[in-house]
This record gives sequence, C-alpha cells and structure tokens, in this order.
Amino acid sequence: MLLLVLLTACASNAPEPPEKIVQPVEPKETVQETVKEKSLLSTHIPVQWSDLTGWREDDLRPAWQAFLQSCNALKNRPLWQETCIAASFLHSADNDSLRNFFEKNFTPYRIVSTDGSEEGLVTGYYEPLLRGSRQSSQRYRYPLYAAPDELLIIDLGELYPELKDLRLRGRLDGRKVVPFYSRADIMNNPAILNGYELLWVDDEVELFFLQIQGSGRIELDTGETIKIGFADQNGYPYNSIGRILVQQGELPLEKASMQGIKQWGQQNPDKLPALLQQNARFVFFRELPGDLSGPIGALGVPLTAGRSIAIDPRSIPQGAPVFLATTWPNSSKPLNRLMVAQDTGGAIKGGIRADFFWGYGPEAGNQAGKMKQQGKMWILMPHGYTAPQLAQQ
Repeated sequence: MLLLVLLTACASNAPEPPEKIVQPVEPKETVQETVKEKSLLSTHIPVQWSDLTGWREDDLRPAWQAFLQSCNALKNRPLWQETCIAASFLHSADNDSLRNFFEKNFTPYRIVSTDGSEEGLVTGYYEPLLRGSRQSSQRYRYPLYAAPDELLIIDLGELYPELKDLRLRGRLDGRKVVPFYSRADIMNNPAILNGYELLWVDDEVELFFLQIQGSGRIELDTGETIKIGFADQNGYPYNSIGRILVQQGELPLEKASMQGIKQWGQQNPDKLPALLQQNARFVFFRELPGDLSGPIGALGVPLTAGRSIAIDPRSIPQGAPVFLATTWPNSSKPLNRLMVAQDTGGAIKGGIRADFFWGYGPEAGNQAGKMKQQGKMWILMPHGYTAPQLAQQ
C-alpha cells in the first residue's frame, strides 16, 4: 500500500519536482488522481511568430546565453539534441541571427489553461545576501542546515511509471516510514538536527526568506562571501505566512509583500516564531562553488538574471525557451521578453504560472518582492514536439 496521498503543494523556488504529503490510500487511486492532475493543467496551441506580443522588439542576446546553459543539460536528450548542436555552431549572436535561429528551429505554442484562460500569475524571486558566520554566537544564532542523513527520498516513479518525477520525503520510525520533522518540530527541538549546522546567520526573517528563495549568498564575519544553494527539503507543502497575516488582520493585503512581512517581523519579534511555524516546509542547503555565475536551478544549470524563470514542469518542459508577455512590478509598463524555463518551485503551480528570477542584490530583491503581475506565455519547442491538446486528454 502506498503511504501517501498526493496533495497539491505550495512552496518557493526550491529547485525540484513538486512535492506531496501523504495519507494511506490504495495505489490505484493515487495513480489515477495524479495522472488526472497532470493532464489538466494546460493546452499548447501552435501559433504564428507574429502572435507573440513583442517578439520582434526583444533583445534576444541575454536569453541566448541562458538557452546555451539549458543545452548543457538537454543536449543528449533526443528532442533537443539536433537543436542544441545547431545552437553550438551559431557564431553570429546578433539579434537578427538569433531571431532567425529560433524561427527556423522552433515552433511557438500558446499556453492555454483548461478553463480557457490565456493569462496567469507572474511573481518574482532573487538571490538574497545575508550576514553570517561558521561559528554560532549571540549575534549569529540562527542556523542553516545541511540535509540530514535521516531524510529519506522515495522516488514513486520507480514503483509507478505514471508518477514519474514525483518524490516523497520522510524518515524511518522503527520499520515505518513517517513524515519528516516539520518546521515547528525543528524550531522547538533544534537537537533534532545537531551536527548538520552549515552556517549561522543573524536574522531569522531573512533566513526564512532565504528558504523561500532557495539560494543566496552569505557575507561571513571573516569578510568572505560564499554562495549557498538548495540541497533538499522536508516534504511539507508551503503555507504562505503573508496570507496568514492578512487573514489574522495583522497586515492589509496591499502590504503583504516580502518587504511588508519583513517589517512586520521586525516590529513583532515575540509573535514571529509562532507565525513562521505555520509554514511546515523547511529547506536544507549546501555550499556552492564561488565561481558560479548564478544560483543553480532545478535544471542543474546556473540561472540568468532577468532571463530565467521557474515554472510548473507538468505544464512547461524544463529547459524550454518561453516568451513571456507581462508588465513590470507594480506597473502597467510592458515587460515582454524571451525567458528560459530553468527552475521549479512548490508554489509555482498551474498551466500559466511563472516566477521571474531578478538576480542578486537589493534592487533585485525590491523588484522580486513587488512582482505579482498577470501575464501570457508561449513555449518554443523543437520541431517534432508533440503538444498536449484537449482532444488527447
């Protein structure tokens, strides 16, 4: 009997396939429900290049570099092999050459949700900078943890091909697999993770948002700055603390941004731990090589500021170029540009859903924290791609 019922999970940009939580059910029911969930996200409709809002005006050169990063992960896959080989031989990277390359080697598909909607939510994320130390102290007392050996990862696809890319997290309790420790468990009993402390930082709210972003940089008390990235997570769905603050009347909806939540935390330190514990999801980290150009996304390649997005891989294939038509944060100014799907996140759910990677630093954080726009999306796929259509579902 399968131990877990697959429920829709929310989370940040932790780079990985969607995670689920469980109750006892029959395997057949679980398979059917999951297949149904995977088949009802979106339809891909082939269109003309002229249908892509702003396609002719975009500067494609930054996206080209991001696409070449994707090819490092995709080049041995049959669908992508020919296209990535052709990309490696393109020596002229001016806009006319790049536009001609995409129009010659790809077909654009409009993404339409199964309810008929052509617009969805576009949010933002970034690479934050925190202050920390390799030693705990009164100032640096909030630990980042490496993934513990006790954490089990169960790949359901090995048992049920219909559940490919779905994984469960847990731990052993005697001979039983039980859910791993929640955030509340860990905060109330830090001894659970003794020995897995990676670093310590000086701000609990910033650490919480670091877990939401999935990667960042730590400026150590020695003067060194290091990069850290997502290693794993405890298997629980993400629960938005901003939504909780709005429901409790602590914040008005228009102030429930990252900046507003941080300010609330500074003003209400006594209430903060109880609030954070309502998000059971907990992220573990690893130290990354310092020479990386950006954080590593779910595709396994460095992200490109302003050109990488996190998507729901049940709707958009990882690594694919995606043309996005949206607006700048808190603005009606058009933001139409070619992006590349290189990341995922537990909160990134749905056929038309994207998380826009703004890059590193305070300005990137400012843009990411404000971004909650509507947008349209088109995926660009190599010839030979079989698009999911309503008639096939």
